Amino acid sequence: MAKTTSDKPADWEIATRLVRGGSLRSQFGETAEAIFLTQSFLYESAEAADARFAGADDGFIYSRYANPTVRMFEDRLALLEGAEACRAQASGMASVHLALMGLVRAGDHIVAGQALFGSNRWILNNWAPRFGVETSMVPAPDIAAWRAAVRPNTKVFLIESPANPLLEITDIAAVSALAREIGARVVVDNVFASPILQKPLQLGADVVVYSATKHIDGQGRVLGGAVLGAHDLLEEAYRDPIRHTGPALSPFNAWVLLNGLVTLDLRVRRQSETAAGLADRIAEHAKVRTIRYPGRPDHPQYEIARRQMTGGTNQMQGGGTLIAFDLGDQAAAFNFLNALQLVDISNNLGDARSMATHPNTTTHRSMTEEQRLEIGLTAGWVRLSVGLEGPGDLWRDLGRALDAA
Repeated sequence: MAKTTSDKPADWEIATRLVRGGSLRSQFGETAEAIFLTQSFLYESAEAADARFAGADDGFIYSRYANPTVRMFEDRLALLEGAEACRAQASGMASVHLALMGLVRAGDHIVAGQALFGSNRWILNNWAPRFGVETSMVPAPDIAAWRAAVRPNTKVFLIESPANPLLEITDIAAVSALAREIGARVVVDNVFASPILQKPLQLGADVVVYSATKHIDGQGRVLGGAVLGAHDLLEEAYRDPIRHTGPALSPFNAWVLLNGLVTLDLRVRRQSETAAGLADRIAEHAKVRTIRYPGRPDHPQYEIARRQMTGGTNQMQGGGTLIAFDLGDQAAAFNFLNALQLVDISNNLGDARSMATHPNTTTHRSMTEEQRLEIGLTAGWVRLSVGLEGPGDLWRDLGRALDAA
C-alpha cells in the first residue's frame, strides 16, 4: 500500500521526529537504538570491499568516516533542523572549526560578529591567520557594518545569535541576503537558541553549527557537535576534511545525544518558559543594573528576536534558556555566585540543572580587556542558564543571592 504524505518523516510533527526520526533497527529488532561500538566493518568479499571504497555501496567502512549510531544521530538532527544533511563531530568547537575552515583557503576573508564565544574568536584571530585567512569583526546588529566590512575576497560570514554571553541578536535573514549578493556563505552558531527556537536555514543561512554538548545532551554527560546544511555543500566542503583529519564523534556519545534529542523539545520549551518568568523578576531587583533576555521588550534587538526565534512558525517560540545581567562590578558578581545554594557555578549551559557563570573570568577570559569592552562585557555581568527546577525554588535561590550581591 502506498504511503500517505503523513508517513513521510519530513511531514511529522517535531515531537514525532525527535522520538522516531533516523532510527535504524538491526536484525534483532531492538526497541532502543543500538550502540555500534566498533572501529571498522567487515566485507563479504574483496569485491564488496572494492565497491564500498569506490562509493558504489553505501555501507560503512570505518567509524572515523561514519558509524550506524552516529548516522542515526545525524539523521534525526537533520530531520529536526530541516536540513538535507548533517555531519557530527566530537565537540562543538570541532564543528565550528570544521564549518569555517572547510569553506576558506589561503587569501580568503571572513566577517564575523564581535560578540562570540572566546574559543570562536581564538580560531578567527589566532588560528586562521596562520593559514592566510583574515577576519574582520563587526558589531553584529549593524547590517551596515557587515556591508562595509566586505572585501573582494570575503567568503564567509559567521553569526552567533543569540551571542555568548550578552545575548546579542543578529538579523540572520539580512546578513544572508548580503552574503548572496557577494557569493559568500553564512555559518550560524545556533547553540543558544537550539533548533527548537530558531531555524537559520529557513532564514537564508548555508550552514548551521551546534555544540550538542549543550541543549541536545542537556544533562551534562558527553561532548558532541554537528554541522548541517545542503547535502552537496557538506560533501564539497567537509567530506574530505572529516575523513582525513578525524574529528569523529564516538558512537557512545552519539547514542547519548540521540536519546537526548527525544526530550529536547519538552526541555527547551519548559526551560525557556521558566527563564522568561525569572528574567522579569531579576529585572525588578534593585541590585541589577541591566538585564538582557531576548524575550523581553527592553532587549536592544527584541524586534529581530521576535521575528526570527520562531522555530519555523510565524510567532516567537520563546526567548531561550539564557539570561544575562549586570551587577555593577566583579565583587558583586562573585558575591552573587558564592551565595547561590541551588544553582551551580559552571561555565556549561543548556543543562537540566540551572548554572551561572562569570564570563569575564571563565568563558571569555582569553579575550583582551579591549575586546570584552567592544561587546559591552564588563566585570559585573553574570550569565545564567535556566534548568528544569521549579521556578519558585529557583527564584528563592536567585533572590537571596541577588540580595547578597
